[in-house]
This record gives sequence, C-alpha cells and structure tokens, in this order.
Amino acid sequence: MHNQTYSLRASLFNRKPLRLLLLLSLLLGLSGRAAAAEMGSVKIGDRITEFTLKDPQGQPHSLSQSKGARATVVIFIATRCPYSNAFTHVMAELSREYQDKGVRFIGINANKTEPGAEVQQHAVKNGLSFLVLKDETDDVANRLGAQVTPEVFLLDSGMTVKYHGAVGNSRNPTTKPGEANGDELKAALDAVLTGTPVPVATTKAFGCTIKR
Repeated sequence: MHNQTYSLRASLFNRKPLRLLLLLSLLLGLSGRAAAAEMGSVKIGDRITEFTLKDPQGQPHSLSQSKGARATVVIFIATRCPYSNAFTHVMAELSREYQDKGVRFIGINANKTEPGAEVQQHAVKNGLSFLVLKDETDDVANRLGAQVTPEVFLLDSGMTVKYHGAVGNSRNPTTKPGEANGDELKAALDAVLTGTPVPVATTKAFGCTIKR
C-alpha cells in the first residue's frame, strides 16, 4: 500500500511539470496570435487615418499636418541598422529634391533600442532635414504592418497608399552604401505627382527587423 501511494504521488509529481509546460505553451501561443491580430497590414489603395507621434524633443506632430502636400513619404528608419544607414543619403537627397514639388517626408523610428537623443543625433549627422518621429509604443508601426528598416509607405494627397516597399534596390538586397539608390521610390513619386498609375506599387523591403 505504501509503495502504491508513493508511486501515485511520484506519477502526479512527474506530470505536473508537463501540465505547466503545456499551459505555458498554450498561453504563449495565444499571446502570439493576439499580437499577430493587432498587427495591421495596409494594402495599396487603403487610406491611412490620423496618427500623432512626438519628435525627439517631445513635440507632437500629426499626419494631418501633411494637408496640402501633394504626397507624403513615410519611412521607417533606424540608427544602428547597416542596411537602413546605407540609404540615409538617398533619403536625404530625395527629400531635398521633392520638397519643392510639394512632397512631405516623415521618418519614423520604432526601435525600442534606439532612444530619442540618438535618433536626433543620427538625423543631424546624416543630413536628414525632414521630420523624424519616435514611435515609442509601436502603434503606427503595428497599424501599418511595418516590419523592417528602411520601409516606405507613399501616400497621395488624400492619404491613400500608392506605394509600399523598398526605397530602392529591392532586387539587390546585398546593397552596399555606395550602391544604394532610390529608383523605386522615385518612380512611384513621379507617378503620383503626375497622376499616373505607379508602375510597381509593391516591392520587397529588405533591412533590419524593427525592435519592438
């Protein structure tokens, strides 16, 4: 009898960790599915609704401030990602080229590992004269479904997505700094500004995963 009781207790003891592991796996699975459900995925033709983010100095800026712009370029960028940094000069050049054509550029940093002061220093160092904002809660990154840096969402004057993907070089993900170009975004911008269909509305954005 004593041996039977001991065997029963041992059996229950051995099963308890298994039950806990199964429960933990279930909870993690539910959590992962919930996170996936919260992640948006905008499509070409979707209209982006209002959002407000703060710049590194803590001043709020809203998407609606682009009212009157002929197009708005939203680019998710990073300070430490080599691939994103390979395109910083391209972003800077495009923003200068298209500013006088009525295009507004907005950079968004959604990386938890990159504080506001670092974001500001990075923008100054790399000549990013356009607005750069911090997405502290990943709200905008999640809503748009942004995954990597750099990743572009081009909006027309009505805040409708006309292009989504790479700044350039989407067919060559091994781009080196001196080889980076903005051909794909530039083609999309020119199409939007002339009221013609974007030749390639979606491309593959390569880069570093956003550190949520």
